[in-house]
Amino acid sequence: MATAKYPRKILVTSALPYANGSIHLGHLVEYIQTDIWVRFQKMQGHTVHYVCADDTHGTPIMLRAEKEGVTPEALIANVHQEHSADFSEFLVAFDHYYSTNAPENKELSQSIYNKLKAAGKIASKTIEQFYDPVKNMFLPDRFIKGECPKCHAKDQYGDSCEVCGATYNPTELINAYSAVSGATPIRKETEHYFFKLSECEGFLKEWTRSGTLQGEAANKMAEWFESGLNDWDISRDAPYFGFEIPDAPGKYFYVWLDAPIGYMASFKKLCSDTGLDFDEYWNKGSSTELYHFIGKDILYFHALFWPATLEYSGYRTPSKIFTHGFLTVNGEKMSKSRGTFITARSYLEHIKNPEYLRYYYAAKLNSTMEDIDLSLDDFVARVNSDLVGKFINIASRTAGFINKRFEGKLQPVADNKVVAQLKSSATIIAEAYEAREYGKALREIMHLADSANGYVASNAPWVMAKQEGQDVALQQTCSDALEMFRLLTLYLKPVLPKLAFEIEQFLNIAPLTWDSVDASLTNAHIINAYEHLITRIDPKLIEAMTEANKENLVATAQVAAPATAPVHVTNLAEAEYISMDDFSKVNLCIAKIVNAEHVEGAEKLLKLTLDIGEENTRQVFSGIKSAYDPVTLVGRLTLMVANLAPRKMKFGMSEGMVLAASDENGGPFILSPDVGAKLGMRVK
Repeated sequence: MATAKYPRKILVTSALPYANGSIHLGHLVEYIQTDIWVRFQKMQGHTVHYVCADDTHGTPIMLRAEKEGVTPEALIANVHQEHSADFSEFLVAFDHYYSTNAPENKELSQSIYNKLKAAGKIASKTIEQFYDPVKNMFLPDRFIKGECPKCHAKDQYGDSCEVCGATYNPTELINAYSAVSGATPIRKETEHYFFKLSECEGFLKEWTRSGTLQGEAANKMAEWFESGLNDWDISRDAPYFGFEIPDAPGKYFYVWLDAPIGYMASFKKLCSDTGLDFDEYWNKGSSTELYHFIGKDILYFHALFWPATLEYSGYRTPSKIFTHGFLTVNGEKMSKSRGTFITARSYLEHIKNPEYLRYYYAAKLNSTMEDIDLSLDDFVARVNSDLVGKFINIASRTAGFINKRFEGKLQPVADNKVVAQLKSSATIIAEAYEAREYGKALREIMHLADSANGYVASNAPWVMAKQEGQDVALQQTCSDALEMFRLLTLYLKPVLPKLAFEIEQFLNIAPLTWDSVDASLTNAHIINAYEHLITRIDPKLIEAMTEANKENLVATAQVAAPATAPVHVTNLAEAEYISMDDFSKVNLCIAKIVNAEHVEGAEKLLKLTLDIGEENTRQVFSGIKSAYDPVTLVGRLTLMVANLAPRKMKFGMSEGMVLAASDENGGPFILSPDVGAKLGMRVK
């Protein structure tokens, strides 16, 4: 038998998507990776429950709801519907998909907090925080930006630096500003509640080296222990969308306290709906298995805060945490200006078939924290070559003869070395799936597909069909080929569940499990009529998708036209006219100068760092040095041409152009918007 020898009870989660935006292709790496592993385990005959939920609390949700004029509850309900539809269409088969804004999560969060408090792991103290005097609210870490106190990188978040990786208190930022209003925040005292993470260091050092984490993840966690762990602030002040802390009016659980508890809450709801035993999976000493699939950006929370929270509130800790890397597209970060920041919905509208992406991701994924790249050209080539040219090709070249010449009847498999090769590979493929080495599994499967195609090509059933006295050989050849096709379908089923179902219908067989490796198509088995299963991807669909996803407002395009001097026309009467269509191609947007500095060795240039909204910053070299002291520019709004082609200059890459005016009497002077204009607005 190919199935594992013992039954396992497994609970699996993926990280909770935040209810503040749509699911995009970067998100899908994790959910597809998890779903493949879950489907493989279920094919092995194990009991597996896969749960997830929308992460619904926090200031961003509150502010977005306010901006849209709806309640946070209405906002998250709409997003939940959208997320659920996207996951379903990408064949991510949760056993339960919930929300962290649920009664089960509130009950569990408050219960765990009380248990931590009873264990002496909660302390309160007065702290000083940044306060937005315009919005009248304390600012969460991610809504404060400024200069990193360690490496001095500009425009970094209030909790950590994306350049050097340092963590710090928001009050340590240099030249901090509110990302909500743009105002300079003031310091204000408030009482907060802390989880004493510093007292958990001994447990966590042992736990992170227990084999629960990948080696590279454990090494990363070791870096945190070098300087000692700080206590964890688990409270936030009103106004805040979340759960209120017991006996602490106006204080709310920080979203990262109740979000991972959402794993438990989603499973608890599944238990109440189906009769499962919650305690069997979450009590200490449980013999069940618990696995979290997460991105490396949230490893800190899952490998330190979360196990400590569970340990000191009396629950079991995860069996393993599987951490993956980020997604790049065409070798770069996803970009709205290039059309590569692609939502799940946009992919479905253009490419339509979700299994193409599932296959491509699987072909790239392994068990490490390495980033993977979605090369759109390679995506088209690999899907067309592997799925259409190799896999489906086996059936398309042989099934028609069985249907037309033999009334759909198959012969039992003969003594066929290729079939034997396919069957003998079941163990190595299963081991690769188990270890999340999907790329290795698919390479082996496609190697087997090559062998199967070689068998078909060498026997040439299309030639046999034209020769007299070859019916027996023709039927046997095609029957053996379809047995190879059945085995390949079995191996690909965790990745391509919908296609596998359609092939099961065509072959007229029961749903394939891993035990099915040992079976075969029997004598006189009748298949159904073959119908075309998938088509090649037309590269034009990729072009249409990227074009539809371009948003010039946040362009990452860089300037090719000179950015070293302002553009001006001295005699307007001599200017050449352009059409409205030409002008509409120019993308002007309002940008904030978050840093300005001299350029060593340049007579006219200043280097500007521009924030154009949605956490996008651009570096621009501008020939305005003669008119400005760089210090006076920081914080000003200006107009930027954001969709010019890149220009590599002697001093670095210039990624846009600020607009400036001058004449023979003075300048250049940068153009500034009127009062009321806001960061990121597009000029119309």
